[in-house]
Amino acid sequence: MAKDVKCEVNNCKYWAEGNNCIASSICVVSHTGKSAANEKETDCQTFEPTV
Repeated sequence: MAKDVKCEVNNCKYWAEGNNCIASSICVVSHTGKSAANEKETDCQTFEPTV
């Protein structure tokens, strides 16, 4: 697994200083099935908003 996962969504509970993701695992899905043509067709399902 990648050691340096970057995230710019600073209202996610897994966001850390330096735009780092501190989730123990990450789930990324495609809007279009099993493949995606570009980043706009994907989402991070690991996202959880901060309270």
